[in-house]
Amino acid sequence: MNSYTQLRQPVSSPSELLITVDGQGRELGTISKSDAHRSPGILHQAFSIFLFDRNGHVLLQQRSNEKLLWPAYWTNTCCSHPRKGEDFSVATERRLLEEMGVYTPLHYLYTFEYRADYLDIGTEHEYCAVYAGVIDPDTPINPHPEEVMAWGWFDQNVIDQRVEREPATLTPWFVLEWRTIRSHYWSTLEALLS
Repeated sequence: MNSYTQLRQPVSSPSELLITVDGQGRELGTISKSDAHRSPGILHQAFSIFLFDRNGHVLLQQRSNEKLLWPAYWTNTCCSHPRKGEDFSVATERRLLEEMGVYTPLHYLYTFEYRADYLDIGTEHEYCAVYAGVIDPDTPINPHPEEVMAWGWFDQNVIDQRVEREPATLTPWFVLEWRTIRSHYWSTLEALLS
């Protein structure tokens, strides 16, 4: 596990515009990030990224304490939102570079909708596309300190156990995504890893 404290430009703000959608993912308009996450939450586009090494280990991050929602929780490699007019393929690679300091081609897995409340502070209500990629475990990881407090490579079986035994220490979207990946997309990932 590693942590970093170097200074870098912010990569997101409460005023940035998110893309609102209907239940089929069709764009409706835009809304500020802060308004989208105010309870009960406005459905908006998002994406989640999982990076693997060739041995099936997964790169996870611990969210920064500065995060409004789920600070210091462990989660998948990277997650964020596309910008207006930005294709998902561009948005995912941009954010992975901004947040974790790495680049690799990403492969789309699936899209799902979820809603989760964080205490009485706010809500995530996302139409979320899930992507996976492969990098060498020796690849330098350079996370943004305002986004990521710590990171590490984790064995898939360790993640399975933590998802089942300690889900409250993980972000709710990560728990949902991991269970779906393991039950429906693992063969796709094994092909990707080979």
